Amino acid sequence: MSEPRILVLGAGPAGTAVALGLSRLGYRVRVVSDWRRFEAVEGVSQRALDGLHHAGLISALASAAAPSPRRVVWSGEDRVINQEYLIDRPRFDAALRQDLRTSGVEPIEARVRQVESNEHGHRVLLESGVTLEADFLVEARGRQAPLAGGRRRGPETLSLLLRWHQPAGPNTSAVESFKDGWSWMARMGDGRCYWQITLDAANAELPAKEYLANYCAWRRGRSALARELFGNGISETGELYARSSTAILFHEASGSNWLRVGDAAMAVDPLSGNGIFQSLSSALQAPAVINTMLRQPDRGQLARQFHQQRIDHLFLRFARTGRDFHALEQRWLEQPFWQARCRWPDAEPLHVAADFSQVHVVRASVIRDDTIAESEVVVTADQPLGIWHLQGIELAPLVRTLQAGARLEQVLGGIAAPQQDMLRHWLITQGYRQS
Repeated sequence: MSEPRILVLGAGPAGTAVALGLSRLGYRVRVVSDWRRFEAVEGVSQRALDGLHHAGLISALASAAAPSPRRVVWSGEDRVINQEYLIDRPRFDAALRQDLRTSGVEPIEARVRQVESNEHGHRVLLESGVTLEADFLVEARGRQAPLAGGRRRGPETLSLLLRWHQPAGPNTSAVESFKDGWSWMARMGDGRCYWQITLDAANAELPAKEYLANYCAWRRGRSALARELFGNGISETGELYARSSTAILFHEASGSNWLRVGDAAMAVDPLSGNGIFQSLSSALQAPAVINTMLRQPDRGQLARQFHQQRIDHLFLRFARTGRDFHALEQRWLEQPFWQARCRWPDAEPLHVAADFSQVHVVRASVIRDDTIAESEVVVTADQPLGIWHLQGIELAPLVRTLQAGARLEQVLGGIAAPQQDMLRHWLITQGYRQS
């Protein structure tokens, strides 16, 4: 059988992670990506950096700035909460391409004009006129990916970003809530400044397109926090970039010879603060899914279901995180912006209290030996899709034996002491108490 031709569209964190994962499995992968059309900065948590490390994106990880304090003015309180790592997206994107090259994948710098697909493969026409053919396609162009198929949308949301320069100063960032939305702002050490306001797309105050930059400068100037953060630079109008930040979940994140990952599969409201992390979360499973679809087609449907279930699960988790953070703003709960977002996507709690009596064993799909297979997993309150093992120790036999009345000491007998401690801790977090 000839080696399958795999083409990844997009070299953001999701596309790069998939390409690297497939390359490690021995596949030859081509990546097509155009440089983003605007300069931006993102604030990420330590969890996102851990995700970059886990994905092997070492150059991208090194591009993050040192942690800086993040100030939050929310529901009338002004606090410094945790730290934030500011990522310069042009530098970050260049580092992702370096990670590709280090792995032996030379990215093709081009804009995609058209994609033609059928059950036999894909033809991708580039803006340069070059045509690429592939047997398998990975759609990783983020929110710029063409919309197709059924999808779930959150409240329609618009983000307006102003960018300008002023004298150099320390890295810093802040978040602030308003009656009709919220803003995120950051100042880089080299003097680049960013202020982004997120509003309902139907906000009646929004002016015509040609007046948006002045409108944003006016809104920024009314903020005492922005005046404090940017000082004299607050008078700058700057360059404006407008983009949709509506949360979107695609109900069909795969086909027989294609897969969506990252923001192309699901995109969350920026308030969750997990953009890069959620992109990586959906991408890290993709190489095993694709490997199964290509090498073991009899399990292809199982692999696709595995991918979709985890996309759905991740989306709801991040959406509920954003919902709960919106709900912390108590001053304007009856205002349209806040009313819609503190009740979406549902009323289900983000965290459910542990209850060992509800822990049960089912058969489900898992990643085994770089493919998707079925195995017994343990379903818990915080792992509704099931957990297969902890550091190589399968949990289903252990839980089944405990539920049959065995003593914990019997169950753990023969297991090394450090692993015993790990298993005891896990059982306690699931509500297990030995009588």
